[in-house]
Amino acid sequence: MDTSAARQAILGRIRKAQGRPGESTPAEREAAEAYMAQHSCGPRPDIGPDLVLRFMEQAIRMSDTVDEVASLADVPAAVARYLDSIGVASKAIAWKTLEGMAWRDAGVDVEFRPPRNEDLVGITGTFCAIAETGTLMLLSGVDTYSSASLLPETHIAVVSASRIVASMEEAFALARAEHGALPRAVNFISGPSRTGDIEQTIVLGAHGPYRVHVVLVRGK
Repeated sequence: MDTSAARQAILGRIRKAQGRPGESTPAEREAAEAYMAQHSCGPRPDIGPDLVLRFMEQAIRMSDTVDEVASLADVPAAVARYLDSIGVASKAIAWKTLEGMAWRDAGVDVEFRPPRNEDLVGITGTFCAIAETGTLMLLSGVDTYSSASLLPETHIAVVSASRIVASMEEAFALARAEHGALPRAVNFISGPSRTGDIEQTIVLGAHGPYRVHVVLVRGK
């Protein structure tokens, strides 16, 4: 049984115990949406007027590296420069949504598929980014596989400046507005994977990438 089926089975048993139908009704969903709409968000910190600057500061604070480019056309060359700077071969897997870029012209060998164990670099887009915390929000899909940001040692994320929102609340509101129901997986990435379980010493890359590099696109 996959995770989605298991979740539905658990929720179905709960609803049955409550004397309700196995599936939520349109009236129940409308009531839940109305409840959420009438409850205002709690207080939020002042993060300043420049969301892009705040995002970059927080991303760097979370141990990301950040590069800025003027347009999407500049992304492949920026990726090639970054991989050369860290001594990693210019070879990667990427989301299929990035297939139209001139990777070969920039000298980067990219395959558009989910990663395998031997793949060292994964390139993804982002649904949006959160200025308050320097966090990336990624939505899973057929062409936006979650494993691309989780399995390779180096994760390179393409972030559009126009898709930077102030807070987590705004990120969820944007996802619901554009997609309705959330996809099977929503991943929030705040810097490289890390743990302090061993002698309270922070170790990067314990459960995922130990490098996260953001290519921030200022224009289109």
